[in-house]
Amino acid sequence: MQRLFSTFPGSWPGLGLLILRWTASLSLITDAPWWATPAHTATGMTLHGSTFVVSGLLGLGFYTPYAAAIAGMMQVVACFGSSADIGVRVVAIGLCAGLGMTGPGAWSIDARVFGRKRIVLAGNQER
Repeated sequence: MQRLFSTFPGSWPGLGLLILRWTASLSLITDAPWWATPAHTATGMTLHGSTFVVSGLLGLGFYTPYAAAIAGMMQVVACFGSSADIGVRVVAIGLCAGLGMTGPGAWSIDARVFGRKRIVLAGNQER
């Protein structure tokens, strides 16, 4: 992950990325056309489960570029699945594409796991 992004922005840009991640995550959960598929079937369980997993990864900021790419592909499939609210889905696709390119921000699991670490050597401490 660190090779994908040179920095994980904090402060206002980090807050903006957090809001964008949550918006993309919620749009995937609330607007999926396959909610009409019964959840007790194998197809329904797969679609519902994958939607919740990808949405959770995106909302928490864990493997954000991959989760955003998968969420964008799910929105593309949703565009072909139903003709209602195609504009909302196009906006969600753009949102996922932008998140995949910019990264998760400082307030994410990716920043904690893959971010730059500060190493302080024991012999170099100033008094």
